[in-house]
Amino acid sequence: MKVEHYFLGVDIGSLTTKIVLLDEGGKIVAQATRRSGYRGKETAERLLEDLLRERGLGREQIAKVAATGYGRITFPADREISEITCQARGINHLFRGVRTIIDIGGQDSKVIKILPSGRVGDFVMNDKCAAGTGRFLEVMSQALEVDLEELGRLAGLAEKAAAISSTCTVFAESEVVSYLAQGAERSDIIAGLCASVAARVAALVSRVGVEKEVLLTGGVARNQGVVRALQEKLGLALLIPPEPSITAALGAALFARDLARNNENVTIKTR
Repeated sequence: MKVEHYFLGVDIGSLTTKIVLLDEGGKIVAQATRRSGYRGKETAERLLEDLLRERGLGREQIAKVAATGYGRITFPADREISEITCQARGINHLFRGVRTIIDIGGQDSKVIKILPSGRVGDFVMNDKCAAGTGRFLEVMSQALEVDLEELGRLAGLAEKAAAISSTCTVFAESEVVSYLAQGAERSDIIAGLCASVAARVAALVSRVGVEKEVLLTGGVARNQGVVRALQEKLGLALLIPPEPSITAALGAALFARDLARNNENVTIKTR
């Protein structure tokens, strides 16, 4: 009897670790996400062990593994690939018509232009400052004593968004504390924070230009406050993947399947 083989994509990010398992037909069999913690490699290993146990699968059934994200070099894989390349591959697999990807991750923000072939045409990223990233929102949620998952909903209740003028996370946090001391509504402050993130990301988009269709991915894509603010800034509707956190891991899994099809056995590092 033929043994079913699978292909694993691992994305070890600064805040969260994601894994995606594909079957031979390219269908997502399973996926999982967990906070990276101190050691992303161990987090990915535990995620994989749990996933295989739940599915009743053995490690020997994983034909190839590709890793991406900040911690990709720590995970034993057949291939290490940059998140930019994996995002382009994963998104192109889900949305063939997308030409511009906005990826707001935990530690950086990226704008990626995709060619009709699905390959990366150009990209720009903000990786020097936490402003405009998931980490920025996480810090602000702690200052506001609000669950991170609640920010988007609360932003929708705002009557007038507070003006957050600082582009630095530390100074923006001071502005938040000052607004709270003045008795400002948390919803207004949150709306202002979402607008601040949108402004930073829109500035990145302007550096590469907008070509439709435009898609927003990354964990921040679940924050409706940021989505609304960014759509307003850009003047267009954004596509959102069903599972915006796993698109890079999906791209990595697709590359793993390519390796198996091409019978490649060497580790290849690409941009």
